[in-house]
Amino acid sequence: MSLSSHLNELKRKHTSLAAAVEEAQRAPGVDDLRVAEMKKQKLRLKEEIARLESRPVH
Repeated sequence: MSLSSHLNELKRKHTSLAAAVEEAQRAPGVDDLRVAEMKKQKLRLKEEIARLESRPVH
């Protein structure tokens, strides 16, 4: 998998997870631990995207 396609996949997952977090927060009886875990996962994706984008291109 090329770097650009890997980045696109990570960005797609991040966007999807962001939507899931927003939906879960609007739902009645939301599981706060589940939302917190999704937010942590979203942050890890964001950090990985930033790390890969900052790599020098050869």
